[in-house]
Amino acid sequence: MTDAPDLPDTASPHSANAPVRAAADDAVGAAQLAAFLAARMCHDFISPVSAIVSGLDLMDDPDAQDMREDALGLVAASGRKLAQMLAFTRVAFGASASAETFDPRELESLTQGVFAHLRADLDWRVEAHAVDKASARCLLNLAQLAGGALPLGGKTSVRAVSDGATTSIAVEAAGPKARLRPEVAAGLKGERLPEGLLHGQWVQAYYVSLFVGDAGGRVLADAAEEKITFAATLPKI
Repeated sequence: MTDAPDLPDTASPHSANAPVRAAADDAVGAAQLAAFLAARMCHDFISPVSAIVSGLDLMDDPDAQDMREDALGLVAASGRKLAQMLAFTRVAFGASASAETFDPRELESLTQGVFAHLRADLDWRVEAHAVDKASARCLLNLAQLAGGALPLGGKTSVRAVSDGATTSIAVEAAGPKARLRPEVAAGLKGERLPEGLLHGQWVQAYYVSLFVGDAGGRVLADAAEEKITFAATLPKI
């Protein structure tokens, strides 16, 4: 049996960075959470949709017929990006129809589709025959958060193993200027969005903390020089 990925020292319950669920009076309302999630998804989709519209406008412009081939290329590339983002989001944030387990190869393909539009490279090593829904969501969301932590590029390594009862996940972002955003750190702890910060990455991290906690698991993050590590353990359902 393959050893579980090493979790950072912050997994200790005595660590200042150990994950904690938000107190009842600090919890985010369902309506507000839904609004933040919807805004996050719209942010991801608006860029390729706008590019498609721009390409179609060029094709309809009688004074820009010399750019018709470029416009077709823009529409095709943006359409592929939109399809990739939608497929990824359907599993990462949605119910994904009636599927309760996922093939790791399918999850890798979905994640590669997102990383095709990021500067970071993806190294996917998930050693499991099938992944349950909570673990699948955790893998995809942590991978996307890790990719977003590498603004200048680098490598995102995704590892997961199961011992039959527990799935252990470790996602590492390594590269120049790797950064754990404070809103991501707060969200993974189940805390409200810190004042003055944007909710896009916070709501994704907060959502992860909710469904991992509901599944009986835990998630945390650790920051080092030019390296961010996200780790999670979930009981296998």
